[in-house]
Amino acid sequence: MGTVTTQDGTGIFYKDWGPRDAQPVVFHHGWPLSGDDWDNQMLFFLEHGYRVIAHDRRGHGRSDQSAGGHEMDTYAADVAAVTDALDLRDAVHIGHSTGGGEVARYVARAKPGRVAKAVLVGAVPPIMVKSDANPGGLPIEVFDGFRSSLVANRAQFYVDVPAGPFYGYNRPGAQVSQGVIDNWWRQGMSGAAHAHYHCIKAFSETDFTEDLKQIEVPVLVAHGTDDQIVPYEDSAPLSVALLRNGRLQSYEGLPHGMLTTHPDVLNPDLLAFVKE
Repeated sequence: MGTVTTQDGTGIFYKDWGPRDAQPVVFHHGWPLSGDDWDNQMLFFLEHGYRVIAHDRRGHGRSDQSAGGHEMDTYAADVAAVTDALDLRDAVHIGHSTGGGEVARYVARAKPGRVAKAVLVGAVPPIMVKSDANPGGLPIEVFDGFRSSLVANRAQFYVDVPAGPFYGYNRPGAQVSQGVIDNWWRQGMSGAAHAHYHCIKAFSETDFTEDLKQIEVPVLVAHGTDDQIVPYEDSAPLSVALLRNGRLQSYEGLPHGMLTTHPDVLNPDLLAFVKE
């Protein structure tokens, strides 16, 4: 574990496990969580001999609660600061949800030799919000609702999201884990309310179209068809169509948080793509 200080003086917390001479796999978490959301996958790849790294986005988890910089350009610059400090080369970057947008922006701008492959899991690209150019997106009122719920009672909101749509626990017959709900709440409440508030705009309104077009490395786009947070039809197929070297892997009936609910299904597929 350590901290990298960015150009604006923000400390970015990261975990770095495994052999320093092994291929790095870098994990990017979703909103409003932390690098801890990847513990299962980090342990899995660690067992297979990889070096695994996960950072907490600024304003999230154990990173500094900076006054500003809560938008995708700065998030990507923060990732670059971490990868430069650790001198990560030929890394595989895996991002979930908001972290998928962060991966797209970082990989599109990364220095030569830094990135070997990328994976977008339940990721927000190309763009979430509905517009004339994106008629299948979610109305801005959905994200306004996120903001108002966060302001009104963040603690309760951070119970309602994981207990409901995030993990598909609102579906009939779902096997609900109170520990998973509590862990989501723990991670969310460790971050800064203002950072989470501004991050809603970052993940919902940022257009990643040009980022996806610029990425040259192989990219796996993995998405559950019952994703209630980032709807499948307006994300994964559209992202693959924009990528030069993209592959779509759909998971029938799986939720947004499928990395937690179904790691036995996802982890082998991630490993197979990394090893190709």
